[in-house]
Amino acid sequence: MGQAAAIPIDIQASDVSGQKTVKVSDIQPELTIGTLIKGLLGKMGLVRHDSAGEPLQYTARLERDGRHLHSAESVRDALEADDRLVLQPRVNAG
Repeated sequence: MGQAAAIPIDIQASDVSGQKTVKVSDIQPELTIGTLIKGLLGKMGLVRHDSAGEPLQYTARLERDGRHLHSAESVRDALEADDRLVLQPRVNAG
């Protein structure tokens, strides 16, 4: 038998302040977390550049586990239906 068909999942995502929250449906399991984050930035209207004009990098924290996800992880391996992600900009000291 072949591999079972991958079933899209639904999640919720918010910014670190909790003021911007979206529900995202039909996420394809083969997507990477990095690709998912890029899509969420536009959907949530989050800023993409800091005050100096430098690009901001965002990370996603999975509330269920309390851990930060790696951008190379697949949705299939990292997320479950109805998970909640919190997006936050990566802060570089200096």
